Amino acid sequence: MEKPQDLFSSNGDNVGDIVVEEYLVESKESASHVQIACSKHYCAFPINGNELCIQNTKNPFYQLLILRGHHRSITAVAFGNKVNPLLICSASQDYVIMWNLDECEKNVLQGLVPPGIVIGTLLGKVLCVRFSPDDYIVAVCAGNKIFMLATENRSILVELEGHLGRVTAVGFCPWQANIVVSVSEDRSFKVWDHCKGSLIYSSPVLTAYPLLSLFFDEEHKQLVTGCADGQLWIFSLIEKHHYRCVIRIDLRKKRERFCAKKVISGWCSQLEDRQLSSTSELDKQEKIEVTFPALTLEHCDLSFILNSECEFPSPESARCLWVGSSAGLFILNLANFELEAILHYKDFRNVSIKVAGSCAIMTQTLDHKVFCLLTSMFENKIAVLKIDLAALVRSQQSPGLGKPLSVLASSCVLPTSPLYFGIVEKKSTKPASQKQSAVRTIIKDQPLVFHRKVKSSGYACKPHVTMFSPKTNMKDDSKRSSKCKNSYKCKEYPLENSLPTKLCKQFTLADNPTAVCCLQYSGDGQWLACGLANHLLLVLDANLNGTPAVFSGHDGAVSAAGWSHDQRLLVSASQDRTLRLWSVRRAGSTPLLGKDVFSKPIQFAQFYYIDSFILLSSGPEFQLLKYHIDTCKDEIKRYKQKSKFKSVHSFSMTNAVEITSLSAVNEFYSYTVLTAGRDRALEVFDLNAGCSAAVIPEAHSRPAHQICQNTGSPCTAPQSEACNLFITAAVGDGIKLWDLRTLRCARRFEAPAQRSCPCGVAISPCGRRLASGAEDRRAYVYEVGSSAYSHRLAGHTDTVTTVTFSPSAPQLVTGTLDGKLQLFMAE
Repeated sequence: MEKPQDLFSSNGDNVGDIVVEEYLVESKESASHVQIACSKHYCAFPINGNELCIQNTKNPFYQLLILRGHHRSITAVAFGNKVNPLLICSASQDYVIMWNLDECEKNVLQGLVPPGIVIGTLLGKVLCVRFSPDDYIVAVCAGNKIFMLATENRSILVELEGHLGRVTAVGFCPWQANIVVSVSEDRSFKVWDHCKGSLIYSSPVLTAYPLLSLFFDEEHKQLVTGCADGQLWIFSLIEKHHYRCVIRIDLRKKRERFCAKKVISGWCSQLEDRQLSSTSELDKQEKIEVTFPALTLEHCDLSFILNSECEFPSPESARCLWVGSSAGLFILNLANFELEAILHYKDFRNVSIKVAGSCAIMTQTLDHKVFCLLTSMFENKIAVLKIDLAALVRSQQSPGLGKPLSVLASSCVLPTSPLYFGIVEKKSTKPASQKQSAVRTIIKDQPLVFHRKVKSSGYACKPHVTMFSPKTNMKDDSKRSSKCKNSYKCKEYPLENSLPTKLCKQFTLADNPTAVCCLQYSGDGQWLACGLANHLLLVLDANLNGTPAVFSGHDGAVSAAGWSHDQRLLVSASQDRTLRLWSVRRAGSTPLLGKDVFSKPIQFAQFYYIDSFILLSSGPEFQLLKYHIDTCKDEIKRYKQKSKFKSVHSFSMTNAVEITSLSAVNEFYSYTVLTAGRDRALEVFDLNAGCSAAVIPEAHSRPAHQICQNTGSPCTAPQSEACNLFITAAVGDGIKLWDLRTLRCARRFEAPAQRSCPCGVAISPCGRRLASGAEDRRAYVYEVGSSAYSHRLAGHTDTVTTVTFSPSAPQLVTGTLDGKLQLFMAE
């Protein structure tokens, strides 16, 4: 056996200690496009063609183990899954040999030649070998066939044939022992039952390039496959999902967005600056489209990094994937499908291989270090790299916020806060009312008094002001309202078996088709407000029974509607640049902000700070309004509008772009307001401090059209952690779940049919599910812990534009472009 110095040369130059080239070997033959392997303590690769070299990564100065037995060049190497004994399989055109590593090391110490067991002969050129989870079977990919070889009796158990091209990779399903998945140069994957030797599923052609690698996400039962053009395809292997595609990822575009975020944020490290500059220079000089073929896919554990630095650890943040490519390594987060870090070989001077032909990565860390094995694409070199995973990720993460953000208020209102105005007004309410009563008494003592009913003045007739009041057919019975209010008890929201998937009722809102622009349940779940494109605002019973109350007054589509905390008032905004308040329980005057106040349409409006203010957005800013409603019942004074609005403060996003969505909590006191802008960024405002608190650049590839917060419900137990979660939706870029405390995307959900029309999203009161509309006339329900949708709700006749969950019962209401509502309830 050769000594380490006979084969390897060590390189001590390490850039920032992120990457260290442990050894470099010169081989007589190229090992490019050969399957190489890494286990927890060993690296295995062919050297000089037909020799198998084993390196101990735990003790790099340990004498290298050279195994001989092949006569032809080795084309595939793989380790077994068990630690004791640790098996390794090597394959060439002549033999498939299995080695017991422990026995080989003992034989070497005794001066004997390490023996191997031949389990297959003359199968052809082998591109991939893989052990079963119990190491009893070895799958060998030769040509367009897959041979299942038994490791004990050394026989061919079954031959799987069906691919039209060479099989490039194969894998055993971790949760189903009889299932094998293979990918091929014919650009498809197939699912086999290797015990029966039958084909279960064959995918269509996915791309124009060969599929090279695959990986099983055991936690969420998904398959990840990578192809030669740098595309990653993720499929759901859950039985009811029928192998549907969850998402397609372009590594080149992800890399561009990842680098652009760091440029926008301005937190690039010195190493990253060099990477970005070298990348831009390469693109300018060569003007070529760089692709990153997915040579290998392996599990990457970042739990010790992300969770140690995060005040609120999440197991989702640690589910990552190594993507080994010819130009570098990528760490992809499998929850949000975003890159955590990038390592380009050419950016490290101490790395001898700049373009890799094959790659293998250790799945487990040793002292927070991982080993990567590379073979050169154009030279006869093989390199062993030691990567400091923690240093790599931390060098490319954005700096912390200093003070963590939260929706829940953690301090008192500051005297300098815009919200302090509401506190002062509340304190002075009682003295003001007393003063007003005194004034009224003085007026009554004057000689001329107009009482409520004077026959000669015509006050016994219906007041003319009702011409401008909303027409409502809701019964005006104050006794009944108070009785209902006192007798109503909110039942506990069921957490189990509470999935609303059964279509119970369909309701047509108008004679002519008109789009449903917004839907909003009242806080007690008794009423449903619906804004339409035909300028009307309707209030319906929660179960869509009876005739809706009609509120008319806008001259444009009703873009937003929000309930007050006490369910007595509704605020609505319209494309006609007006804002209106409606009294739901009685017919009354409608305070109005006219067209002369705003130059652009009001996109969003809601009550805020437990009805103390109204938040609205128009153009590039959102405003905090203080309002006063005149409740005087005097017939003469009803002609005179005494309801008032006052702008307390206005806010603009950092880049002064148009605000596309806005969200805030009204169920409890909160200082946080979330906004989305036309520049595709999300911005968090702290209204207690009266300024912007944080900016998330490039949150979506397109502007987010809706932000939805998890506000909970009085019918569910309060969950302080869940209140900091919110979702955003953007046309063509799916749905994302965010955590306000970390300002990170916690998960991304597939959006099967959202390509051109903005479709609404909603979170259930329990926080376990979310729903989304779609253009294929269906609504989709997701479990928060899975990126794939769990149920697809049919029965719609047009694009589903809005969805909303009931806060008091497992009910979901959807609205469509043709003006129909669908009520779904739990079965």
